[in-house]
Amino acid sequence: MGSAALFNLARRGLKVVGIERFQPGHDRGSSHGESRAIRLGYFEHPSYVPLVRAAYDRWAELERLTGETVLTKTGVLEMGKPGSIIVNGSIEASQQHGIPHEVLDAGEVRRRFPQFTLPDDYAAVWQADGGFVRPEFANRLYLDLARSAGAEARFGVKVHAIDSRPGSVTVVTDHGPVEARSVIVSSGAWISDLVPALKPKLTIARQVLCWFEPKRADVVALGRLPVFIVDGPDDIAYGFPNLGAGFKCASHYDSGVLDHADAARQGAGPADEKRMRDFLDAYLPDAAGKLLGMKTCMYTKTPDEDFVIDRLPADPRIVVCSACSGHGYKFASVIGEVLADVATAGETRHDISRFALSRFGSI
Repeated sequence: MGSAALFNLARRGLKVVGIERFQPGHDRGSSHGESRAIRLGYFEHPSYVPLVRAAYDRWAELERLTGETVLTKTGVLEMGKPGSIIVNGSIEASQQHGIPHEVLDAGEVRRRFPQFTLPDDYAAVWQADGGFVRPEFANRLYLDLARSAGAEARFGVKVHAIDSRPGSVTVVTDHGPVEARSVIVSSGAWISDLVPALKPKLTIARQVLCWFEPKRADVVALGRLPVFIVDGPDDIAYGFPNLGAGFKCASHYDSGVLDHADAARQGAGPADEKRMRDFLDAYLPDAAGKLLGMKTCMYTKTPDEDFVIDRLPADPRIVVCSACSGHGYKFASVIGEVLADVATAGETRHDISRFALSRFGSI
């Protein structure tokens, strides 16, 4: 979100600086791991659909500006029992917003995608326009464009506090203060350090990503395997085609909670591997051969699992964007525009009312 906002502010001719504690491409947030799913029929809530449509447009703009491919359409297959949140939610969002989709029974899924062993009582929603975006690559492109437009990006700089003062906001860093007319806070799991009032509202969840060498390369190849998610009896898990590093899959459920973003994250281990192997044995049995690697990331979650994008009531010059609850990256392209709008004009044409701080009561 920060790199996209940096670009959107710089392209408007503003003097803008981005401050990042770590180095580009770091793995301390939720923007690493090779791929992020994108889909229009949004099972989380139909109100997200206009925003994700705008995100598609902005990803396409990024591709036009750079000549690079950021979004790849593989189709998205969402599977579960009829009535499950994923199946019903996707159907509702698709019908409400006129999104092309197909509802498939288990037999049709097995016919079209024989690599899946879906129970007879399952159904699926097929969205041909779904796919994935490449987070590390997109972040780098946004940073390059932002610099070309005059932005400054400072890495390895830790922000200690944001102080409201008459006439300006001061960002206190370990490399000295930065004075600004407006500040966007998009610090992920560290948001509570800079906006302490949010801390009681947020949970930092440990998430594990796994990469396997498939038993059969063809079943997970790009062009053969769509991005998919399965709402099973014990887990909701998802996967991507092999992009070169192996077959990637993960659970949407957490595997532990952290007290603070700086807390030592337990390294992924045998229990995490077993969890994914059990899932794949049930639904995609030829995918999980030799384990190639595992990584952990963090979801910063609100109680309702919606985003937080708003100005602080105590100082509207401070814009908060964080706690994307594990489903935010696909929106980064448009949220960069939203943040630039809110930071400069106090409002945006995009509907972000669902993400207001007021839903938490007094902040």
